[in-house]
Amino acid sequence: MADSSRVSIYAAMAANIAIAIAKFIGAAISGSSAMLSEGIHSVVDSVNEILLLYGLNQSQKGPDELHPLGHGQELYFWSLVVAVLIFSLGGGFSIYEGVQSFQHPELSQNPLISYTVLGAAAVFEGAALVVSVREFSHERTDDVSFWAAVRRSKDPSRFIVIFEDAAALLGLAVAFTGVYLSEWQQNAVYDGIASIVIGLILTLVAVVLVLETKGLLIGESALPETQDSLKAIIEADQAVSEIGPLITLHLGPKDIMLALNIEFDDTLSADEIEVAVSRIEGCIRKAHPEVKRIFIEAASMP
Repeated sequence: MADSSRVSIYAAMAANIAIAIAKFIGAAISGSSAMLSEGIHSVVDSVNEILLLYGLNQSQKGPDELHPLGHGQELYFWSLVVAVLIFSLGGGFSIYEGVQSFQHPELSQNPLISYTVLGAAAVFEGAALVVSVREFSHERTDDVSFWAAVRRSKDPSRFIVIFEDAAALLGLAVAFTGVYLSEWQQNAVYDGIASIVIGLILTLVAVVLVLETKGLLIGESALPETQDSLKAIIEADQAVSEIGPLITLHLGPKDIMLALNIEFDDTLSADEIEVAVSRIEGCIRKAHPEVKRIFIEAASMP
């Protein structure tokens, strides 16, 4: 999953760096406020991809004395930082630039440059989005809608890139419209409005991403079907009389902690219970390698 996430991130980062350079050149030549906002948008996206890569690398670090459960949740933290950056830098600056353009209106000097840059950017962003969606779809094993798959996903690095690329394409369409209307009506106000709309789009995307990553950072349980499978494995063991509620927690996209109480057959000796626990853990890890940590307590059920 990490390799799949990196493919999407690298594709998006390469596109955003190239597009940012082109947009800034286009903004300098044309004087378009919407174009400048789009340039800042691409820079923010490029920084975000770097942060996601850093989070992925840090999350792969194993447990140590200070972090006995590993560093898996670093990915969730940096994903939340990315969402905040989209809101503050991307959305905030675009809205600010649009408001500023109302106070100092200036028509685009060379709209053809703007159209060319925006068209090329759309091609690159579209290609990056296709790669991101393709990699996300390859990892999906459930037959649910795209939005439901995003809600169920435990790897924010995969869907954040999709949201960024989709917002970028929508922003390009808005910027194109702003430049066209400003040129057609000979009124720079449309360019400023386009910049504000781009900011609002980024703000909306950021809010959605914050809500999605917040739950992961706080701690989400395993998917219902995973929990059902774990229960079936445990209950199938002949030594088990009853099990308590399963406590599952995603410490990373593929790192689940499991804790539960099990009441074993009263006729079993301590050694036999120890063997049963080892057997159950082995069956769980074979069926669900993502369950990295298992804590089983032999206790009487209330």
